[in-house]
Amino acid sequence: MRELVRTNDIVLVSAVGALLDGANIHHLVLDQNMSVIEGSLGVLPRRILVHEDDNREARQLLTDAGLAHELRADD
Repeated sequence: MRELVRTNDIVLVSAVGALLDGANIHHLVLDQNMSVIEGSLGVLPRRILVHEDDNREARQLLTDAGLAHELRADD
């Protein structure tokens, strides 16, 4: 799995998820339930991951949507 985005912005998490769903790219949102533990303060960022094989397509999709600035460095 490769990390695409790490953010505290739940609207961005939703938007990225919708884009990936629309392109049939399976993804995981990690740390989403940590807000329950931390008291819903939004301090812990959510991480959006895709499979290694979908990484390039997912990055291009987000770039085309104007979200390139949100992408994590691709190691």
